[in-house]
Amino acid sequence: MAAAIRGFTVPELLGPQSELERKHAPERLFAAGDVDLIRGSTRVAVIGARKPTPAGLRRARQLAVALARGGVVVVSGLAEGIDTAAHDGVLAAGGRTIAVLGTPLDVCYPRQNRELQRRIMTEHLALSPFAPGSPVARRNFPYRNRVMALISNATVIVEADDASGTLAQGWEAIRLGRPLFILESLAEAPDLTWPGKMLRYGARVLTSTRPLLDLLFQAVPAAG
Repeated sequence: MAAAIRGFTVPELLGPQSELERKHAPERLFAAGDVDLIRGSTRVAVIGARKPTPAGLRRARQLAVALARGGVVVVSGLAEGIDTAAHDGVLAAGGRTIAVLGTPLDVCYPRQNRELQRRIMTEHLALSPFAPGSPVARRNFPYRNRVMALISNATVIVEADDASGTLAQGWEAIRLGRPLFILESLAEAPDLTWPGKMLRYGARVLTSTRPLLDLLFQAVPAAG
């Protein structure tokens, strides 16, 4: 990874933070790429399972393409599965994307995303709350999801089971008062309990991209 890595405080990237936002915010964010991409943009996180169904991959890619064409910066976590499909969809559409890693930026995980990570770090923006050289632990990844909720104006969960780490981001978005959307296919899944719980706390069912875009550009203040 040849891109230069720089450290920033969260206010340096997002502006002043409320007490609610500071609660789970990292002390610093490490960045490689175009940091202006996070300043003044409208950002939506598209996230989900590492082992999705083919339909989930298709939905993630289609959603990312629609958001990119609508002028939204798509945020995801560079994990295999839904995250990779979201980043790939944005790049195919000529849009802009931010990857938030659960590892330091000098680590590539998963290995098959090495070229995707390199491209995002040099042409778009990659962020991590973990300093270069830090150890990688399982707890990093749910924390990464909380950071994604913090930097995003809204979050969309494309596909996830009841044990998915993706749910950490859904609950953090709800805690922060940021819009959380669940795809209709998930909301109607009879074998899942988490969609009903999140819907009771204010999550919304997403049936098409238009309501999300209307909300973002009419009613949602910039994150931070």
